Amino acid sequence: MKKAIVFLVILSLVCFSVFAEGTREKAPANEKLVVGFAQIGQESGWRGAETTSITFYAAQNIDTIQLHFADAQQKQENQIKAVRSFIQMGVDVIGLAPVVETGWETVLKEAKEAEIPVIFVDRMANVSDDLYASFIGSDFVDEGQKAAKEMIRLLNGKGNVVMLEGTVGASAAIDRQKGFLEEIAKAPGITIIARQSGDFTRSKGKEVMESFLKSYPQIDGAYADNDDMMLGAIEAIKEAGKKSGTQIKTVSVDGVKGLFEAMVAGEANVTVECNPLLGPQFFQAAADLKAGKSIPKWIKSNEDVYRQETAAADLPTRLY
Repeated sequence: MKKAIVFLVILSLVCFSVFAEGTREKAPANEKLVVGFAQIGQESGWRGAETTSITFYAAQNIDTIQLHFADAQQKQENQIKAVRSFIQMGVDVIGLAPVVETGWETVLKEAKEAEIPVIFVDRMANVSDDLYASFIGSDFVDEGQKAAKEMIRLLNGKGNVVMLEGTVGASAAIDRQKGFLEEIAKAPGITIIARQSGDFTRSKGKEVMESFLKSYPQIDGAYADNDDMMLGAIEAIKEAGKKSGTQIKTVSVDGVKGLFEAMVAGEANVTVECNPLLGPQFFQAAADLKAGKSIPKWIKSNEDVYRQETAAADLPTRLY
């Protein structure tokens, strides 16, 4: 509850209604950096950590940064509406975590015509290079490959594996699955027996795993595109009377505290880190763009792989 109150206080300092009508001129160069950020929503602990990183950084630098923040509640139409509102406001830079890869060309062309650069944060969109300034985030294909290597190691190259996939059409889900399937194919003794979207949420992850457990008597491993779906899957495994982490090996992506706690309890095996603390990198890139500097087309975040064996030592250092 205290964390929720702190988050709301921070949000109140930096968030404004982005759906109000009206326009204003762009801020002169000697005024604040004015940024609009269209977030997907709050579908997971990871997403919440990213939102906090961005809003907290803006609140700490309120003398130099003005943030307009929009929570799209997992709906692309809400994100598009927010981006158009940012364009009307005349912000300096727009940040966007696209809920899905496609359907962005029209609104991003509008941003380009308004000479407002767009930075994709943690997820990409399938658009031409001239419609965005940079992508800040992870190599999702590499994350999927790392996850597959860990699954192969855990199963000694043999067994039945189910996949809990993220939101259909989301770049993180598409690329992680691509990397996972490419790498797992190198172990012919492993069979992917089922795949289904859990929409990156814990509740859907539990539902999907419950269905898998009813349909397939022998499941040796479970892979999930994010930790929250895996945490839901672990609940389903336990309720079915099976032992997660031993009877069914688990590998997922993100590196949230809840998954580390599950590893400490022996109920999960591996998480591949995807760093959500992108606030400092995002605002630095935005400031550079406003100053007329060139920035890399892809600004990568630093990440690692964490296993059950070291989870107890790693847990106290986790920030999300």
